[in-house]
Amino acid sequence: MADTDGTEGEDRSTSTEAERDEAYFARLVDTEALARYLEAELGPAGEYDVAHHQEGHSNETLFVTWGDRNLVVRRPPPGEIADTAHDVLREYRVMDALQDTAARVPRTVLTSEDQAVMGSDFYVMERVEGDVCRGGEPDRFANVESREAIGEELVDGLCEIHAVSYEDVGLGEFGYPEGYTERQVERWGKQYAWAMEVTTDERDLPGLEGVSEWLESNCPTDYPHTLVHGDYKLDNVMYAPGTPPRLVSVFDWEMSTLGDPRADLGWMLSYWRDPGDPAPAIPQLTATFMEREGYPTRGELVDRYEARSGIEFAEERFYRALAVYKLGALGEMFFRRYLEGNSDDSMYPLMDERVPALIERAKRIIDGEEPL
Repeated sequence: MADTDGTEGEDRSTSTEAERDEAYFARLVDTEALARYLEAELGPAGEYDVAHHQEGHSNETLFVTWGDRNLVVRRPPPGEIADTAHDVLREYRVMDALQDTAARVPRTVLTSEDQAVMGSDFYVMERVEGDVCRGGEPDRFANVESREAIGEELVDGLCEIHAVSYEDVGLGEFGYPEGYTERQVERWGKQYAWAMEVTTDERDLPGLEGVSEWLESNCPTDYPHTLVHGDYKLDNVMYAPGTPPRLVSVFDWEMSTLGDPRADLGWMLSYWRDPGDPAPAIPQLTATFMEREGYPTRGELVDRYEARSGIEFAEERFYRALAVYKLGALGEMFFRRYLEGNSDDSMYPLMDERVPALIERAKRIIDGEEPL
């Protein structure tokens, strides 16, 4: 007779989850093939280990020990053809071009298009040591002075990216800065339309049409042309060990291109919380620890950005509303995938209510009800 305390079911569930993880790891990497590649490129090593780093939601990250070197291998998810969203070679190209600039990027090592090694394109970089402030702050930063420095370093890292002379580092054809902002509005509007082919059978998105029309009518056409990161936010940067806080590296460059730097700033601010802000539209993806005493406000971050970059955050409502509009489009795409049975991610069904909340937030920004 089976036990009735639930432990047998828990063991079976845990075993099944472990088996899934092991099967997925086998799809990510052939450890023997990777070892042969690394030995041919870097020479033999007495110690070799590979582990899957499961943070993040796009390209896959593997931590590799090769002798006395700590490396990172980045590749697309298995089974996907590399496109703009998962083009690891593009990610490598921009980081490699930035090696001798002020932009804070990991040290690049190797890149390969040999499908026999990983079953996909991939690249290798040096592993950076430090902390990513994702769910909270490290204990060593739990004081007013460190919290202020976290925000200042975050802004300074973005300014360094926007100051890069992209022509001089060989990125002159990395994108088309002219028309970038207009294309952003158009692109994300199309993403909503794609998702809503399915999601409108479940519920409507009140207010979306008004937000879309406002963005189209208020889209800036005159803006600086710089390298843009495309996904610059607090949990895509790392702070070095020790104190005071020092931003040591910027990650996740796969959306980088040439465009409007103020879009980067708007995106960064969409994830930053001020004390007294309304409850986050997606609590699962929104850290709130920067509401604590000592962290700069959004307005203070903008002041530092303008002073350091020389770029005015003109038409700020547009850029902040665009960022939230993009977040809503991503959420609606998740919701469609859930409805079609193409994901078992527990967060995806929550988009039923979370996307309408994001549309409401975009409208509050447009109406001046959520100021800097």
